Amino acid sequence: MAATDLVLRFVYPSNPNADFRTVNIYQVIEGSDNTIEMYKFHHPNTGLTTGVTSFQRKNAETHLWENAGQVEWSSHTSGAVYFGVERVSIRELRKLKKTSSKSRRFKVNNSEYKWKIAENGTDLICVSDNLTNRGKTIALWTQETLILRVAERAEGFLDRIVVTCFLNLWFKRVNAW
Repeated sequence: MAATDLVLRFVYPSNPNADFRTVNIYQVIEGSDNTIEMYKFHHPNTGLTTGVTSFQRKNAETHLWENAGQVEWSSHTSGAVYFGVERVSIRELRKLKKTSSKSRRFKVNNSEYKWKIAENGTDLICVSDNLTNRGKTIALWTQETLILRVAERAEGFLDRIVVTCFLNLWFKRVNAW
C-alpha cells in the first residue's frame, strides 16, 4: 500500500447495547491528528436479525450528509444492498468461486475483486482478480487499529469497498464467513 492511500478509521459507538452494524467512518489525514467524517452506518434495531442499515456519505464540497444507500437484512446473513437505486443481493457481494473458497468476491463494472482473511486470521485483504491486475492489493483492513486503507486507484468505487468491508466484518463477527 502507498502513501497516497485513503486511510479510514471505523469508530463504533461506546454504548455496549449498540448494534455492530452502527459505525462512523472517518478519513485519517496522515501526519496529522485531524480526521474528516466520511460515512455513517446506522442500524436502529439492535439484536434483530432483520431491519435496515442506512449508510450516508458526507459530500466533501457541501459538507452535507447524503444518502448513499442501505442494507435491507432478511436475516443475519442475507438481504440486499442498495447503492442509490441499484439493488445488489448480499450474496452477489460475497460470492464464492467454489464451496471450499476462503475468499469472497464482488464485481464493480466488469472487474472482479475478492476479500480474503489475512494470515493472522483477523485482518482482511481485498485484491484485484482481473487478468491484468490479479493479486494487486486495493484495500487492507487492520482489526487491531480498525483502519481500512484503500488504494488511490480504487477511490472510484469507494462505496463498494467500504460496504463490502462492512459486510465481511459483520459476517466474521457472526461466525458466518
